[in-house]
Amino acid sequence: MTGDVLLEAEGLVKHYGSVEALRGASFQARAGEVTALIGDNGAGKSTLVKCLSGAERPDAGRIRLEGTEVELDSPTTARRLGIETVYQDLAVAPDLDPAANLYLGREIVRRGVLGRLGMLDKAEMRRRAVEEFRRLGVTLQSTDVPIGALSGGQRQSVAVARSVVWASRVVFMDEPTAALGVVQRERVLDVVRRVRDEGIAVVLISHNMPEVLSVADRVEVLRLGSRVARFTAAGTRLEDLVAAMTGALTQEEPT
Repeated sequence: MTGDVLLEAEGLVKHYGSVEALRGASFQARAGEVTALIGDNGAGKSTLVKCLSGAERPDAGRIRLEGTEVELDSPTTARRLGIETVYQDLAVAPDLDPAANLYLGREIVRRGVLGRLGMLDKAEMRRRAVEEFRRLGVTLQSTDVPIGALSGGQRQSVAVARSVVWASRVVFMDEPTAALGVVQRERVLDVVRRVRDEGIAVVLISHNMPEVLSVADRVEVLRLGSRVARFTAAGTRLEDLVAAMTGALTQEEPT
């Protein structure tokens, strides 16, 4: 149900040697909402996302999924629980077409003997991919060319779509519009909104504050490894976010 807490972290601690990257950090992501995670460089955003997506294991603290405590000991475990991540470097295979990228690692094999021999059902993957792209509003110049030949916005849209197709609960998006032009950025944000409207919890990590306020429903602010503020995006000013990030404003309850 929209607004229900899907993923929650409480008191996460993470050390890298003598460096304390997370100092009792907490976080919530809700169904059918975009939650922006912001903070200055070194605030702990990347470490928190890694812990919540299974790439790192916290040294202390609890993670709950739909109210049940879980141990995210690997990205595979997170994916099995319906948690996907779109990384800033895209992690797409530029020599493969969009359909092959969508099913990368989850390929559909042909039926019968050919399938047992490892032959892929490329036609079926392409058919399903076209349906998924249409559902998410992803418009591509062509589905038959290598993804490396597409524009930056289209490549990013495919990367977002790939995670969304396989996510049933939560999608983390790390700077999904970085290095994109205005038109391309808006197309990617449209995909983000469509994902939210399907009831999935979207977590947006971004340094672009106007973008955060334009697409997010809630904003959580990290500073020096801890959550220092939470906002409801509607009615929140850019100045409030900057003040929370710099330590001039601290408030734990949403405004």
